[in-house]
Amino acid sequence: MIRPLLLFFLFWATIPICIAQESTASKQVSTFTIAAPQLGTAKKIWLYLPLDYAKTTKKYPVIYMHDAQNLFDAKTSFVGEWNIDEKLDSLKAQVIIVGIEHGNENRLAELTPFKNEKYGGGKGDLYLDFIVNTLKPQIDATYRTKPDKKHTGIMGSSLGGLTSFYATLQYPAVFGKAGVFSPSFWINRNAIFELAENTKKMQTKYYFLCGDSEGDEDMVRDLNKMEYLINTKRCYCLNLNRKVIVKGGQHNEKLWRDGFVKAILWLGY
Repeated sequence: MIRPLLLFFLFWATIPICIAQESTASKQVSTFTIAAPQLGTAKKIWLYLPLDYAKTTKKYPVIYMHDAQNLFDAKTSFVGEWNIDEKLDSLKAQVIIVGIEHGNENRLAELTPFKNEKYGGGKGDLYLDFIVNTLKPQIDATYRTKPDKKHTGIMGSSLGGLTSFYATLQYPAVFGKAGVFSPSFWINRNAIFELAENTKKMQTKYYFLCGDSEGDEDMVRDLNKMEYLINTKRCYCLNLNRKVIVKGGQHNEKLWRDGFVKAILWLGY
């Protein structure tokens, strides 16, 4: 059963809390807009470049992330940002982050792979087509990236966690790593588990994270079930999965903000 608080977050996490708030994004963060013909719209993209990007000729791995409004800037975030830029600066991290803004009232549609009988949605394939065939080619052409799957990751929370996991099944040759935070498997539960079951090979490196107090009593159960299913496809001895269940962790930005650094370090960034 999905509790009201979790439903509120899924459907209304599109409204920025920005009253009397100044921007907190660092100078390493910039934005641009790109046409998204697959979705019949344009997307605002937030880009983080490493501290040494302008001083070197190195190429960098890339992580594509959803809900960009919540990643870098308290002014645009829904009840708090992830502080990704500050965290990466402190680590002197060698990674480029590409954040894709959610579609506001279209967020649910874009971040669900399959249509839910009650809540609708189901435009996840179009959204991922945009990332893989429109956005990624421009990023790789414009910036010094390592474009191969070994150096290309995808990460998100809630519906973004669901979509990130789905992306690895649909585009295994593109995404070699995934951060899957509090994935909303429930909204497409039968379809996503069936797809995973029918996927013969899984080579993606996964970092799973959720709290045990997220408002959805099936969250931990679903994550355990998915991890078990993945381990039937490959030996757990390969150390390609990590699952973290935070005691008292709730379905919110704090859980994901606090888990971000450990996730990217374990994934190898």
